[in-house]
Amino acid sequence: MPPRDPRRPDRVAAAIREEVAAFLSHGLRDPRVTGLLTVTAVEVTRDLRHATIFVSVLGGGDDHTGTLEALRGVAPHLRSRVGKALRLQFAPELVFRLDESVARAARIETLLASLHEPPATDASADSPGDD
Repeated sequence: MPPRDPRRPDRVAAAIREEVAAFLSHGLRDPRVTGLLTVTAVEVTRDLRHATIFVSVLGGGDDHTGTLEALRGVAPHLRSRVGKALRLQFAPELVFRLDESVARAARIETLLASLHEPPATDASADSPGDD
């Protein structure tokens, strides 16, 4: 038996990411998906039986909830599609998780930008003719 390729789960994860992203951009027609949806990462177990797909949704809290419900509903169809496209012996079980890193990065960027702004001064306190 040949030795297992330790990089195979990473390659399969990348292929799953591409397939899921293509489906979401062209094949998903669900009114619950209202925000901008991006597949940010995919983690696959060593045995390739389970894949966790991290998605980022730009929009409000209701957008997140509806989008995750829509993704969970389409997961069985997407699992079949991924299995056929990648010609895997077993199609991995797909679990969608919300990736908060994009929102967190935007918040940090906003905070850092506010640190670089000069402090606001009170113009009336600096007027010389008010004594």
